[in-house]
Amino acid sequence: MPRTLLSHDTVLEVLRATPDRLRALSAAATEAELASAPEEGEWPATEVLAHLRACADVWGAAIERILREEEPTIQAVNPRSWIDRTDYRQRPFKPSLRSFTRQRTKLLQVLDPLPTKGWARAATVLGAGRPLVTTVHAYADRMARHERAHWRQVERTLAAVLD
Repeated sequence: MPRTLLSHDTVLEVLRATPDRLRALSAAATEAELASAPEEGEWPATEVLAHLRACADVWGAAIERILREEEPTIQAVNPRSWIDRTDYRQRPFKPSLRSFTRQRTKLLQVLDPLPTKGWARAATVLGAGRPLVTTVHAYADRMARHERAHWRQVERTLAAVLD
């Protein structure tokens, strides 16, 4: 049974809150602390943010393409592969967060005024198993749920590093 998607308003709330949440969580930390992992094999806050940026690149681009084209066919891109094409892992947290915030502002300018039928626009996604038809709403829901989970990860990471 498919998961029920978050409401448009809830998706927008989470997407709007993520940069502010990350800014608040990281405010008391130095760049060195933000780049420190609490345990071997765990991600430091800078790696979490790099991952969120890669996901926002990939999923945000898909959203924009679905809204720009009529029923496009999109080749799936794994954010974990995409990140290797960027310098996100090498960027200090606070400048990276500013870039993420600018990117998020642009995405919200597209999603905020979107009518219900805009959220239902769809694309066929290839390259991740059998073809999958997915919507703007599904991509935005995925991004919001994913980011919300990483809020908790950054909170736990920084609590351990700053302890």
